[in-house]
Amino acid sequence: MKRFSLISILTFVLSAQAAVAQNDAKTGWTFGILPSIAYDADLGFQYGALTNIYYYGDGSSYPEYLHSIYLEANRTTKKSGLFRLNLDSRALVPGLRISADISYMPDEMCDFSGFNGHQAVVNSSWTDDGDSDYRSRAFYKHYRDMFRSAVDVQGNISGNYNWNAGAGLLIFNAGSVNLDKLNRGQSDDKKLPDTDALFDKYLQWGLIDRCETETGTFPYIHGGVSYDSRNITAAPSSGIWADAFVTYTAAFGNLKQFNSLKLNADFRHYLALGTPIAVLAYRLSAQLTIAGETPFYMASQHNVLYLKRALYESLGGSSSLRGITRNRIVSDGFALANIELRLRIAKFDIGSHHFYVATNPFVDVGMVLQPTDIDEQKTRRAVASTGDNADDYFDFSSSVYRPHLSGGAGLKVAMNENFILSVDWATPFSSNDSEKKSNVYVKMGYLF
Repeated sequence: MKRFSLISILTFVLSAQAAVAQNDAKTGWTFGILPSIAYDADLGFQYGALTNIYYYGDGSSYPEYLHSIYLEANRTTKKSGLFRLNLDSRALVPGLRISADISYMPDEMCDFSGFNGHQAVVNSSWTDDGDSDYRSRAFYKHYRDMFRSAVDVQGNISGNYNWNAGAGLLIFNAGSVNLDKLNRGQSDDKKLPDTDALFDKYLQWGLIDRCETETGTFPYIHGGVSYDSRNITAAPSSGIWADAFVTYTAAFGNLKQFNSLKLNADFRHYLALGTPIAVLAYRLSAQLTIAGETPFYMASQHNVLYLKRALYESLGGSSSLRGITRNRIVSDGFALANIELRLRIAKFDIGSHHFYVATNPFVDVGMVLQPTDIDEQKTRRAVASTGDNADDYFDFSSSVYRPHLSGGAGLKVAMNENFILSVDWATPFSSNDSEKKSNVYVKMGYLF
């Protein structure tokens, strides 16, 4: 882990919360203006500011809130950013849960490793300054701008069964890394070389259509059903949370070929092992393309019924397979599983605030279900036409259905059940899934 600690971050959090929180954090409004300090093995050190405002009413719903308003603005040292406003309300309209989100996420160095997981060869020496085959630190990167707005609604059918519906708009702008922008003001030994990245090669070989570098506007609608018997939302010790839904995404102009219909199914189970301080939690999730096509940058997005985190990327990174490079596995359909043992190891109060400390050893597994179509012979001819060797980029003999695995452990510090600071450490089980054996993520909340 880099040169900052959980204790230093927690000190910031506690001092800010203590300054603005009401005497009784379990009723009325509570809020804090905090530094947005985090670390992600893929995104780098994050700096900015955030605030999360909770409303508990008369306290009868505690630890569940009635309203949550979240605002954040940050940048990272690896040239990504987040500007976000999120509302989650169980009381704005009686009988309905309403979630609304507006986010802008620029990313100058978005990860791109190719398609179909194990079929895409990742050569870490091509990003190593000291290697004779040095290409560039940006070789497995591309540029991606993403704007998202969404409104999602949930209502009760009966008991723990709910209906869900929502609509939103996604706007993407993707292309090559802007070397001139990134090299501006850098000394010569720090500048990125002017060389093609993997993304540029995929364009040359016809594996990414040129129209996918144009700005794409994609309105979408989704609907489905869910079952939720969790005892609490933020860190349940019992219950099941499952859903199944379809998402239709429209496209226009030169990108009209990318209309698509996708099916998602998610099952999350929380089992108290004799006591609520020891919980076995696991998530099984799958996303399939029923009809149509999606551009490469949307194939890496994981559809959800309502937004709690800023990013929901498919396979690889802090939101899916910890320890594996972000967007390492991009395909038309995928499945993933996360298994954690959540152990609360300490509990204490500071004033009116309730705290606990927990750890969570885990294993993450992901695999391709629907490979992106790549014609081997056509691709070999296209690669050879540019003077490259296809075997340096593709392993056509490898099964695309072979699982990708990682494992690790985390530390959680929670205040009033909902505000949870998370530090996870993870390592990949295969060196082809990440050039780094040690990957650290400092985030908010549990993964699921």
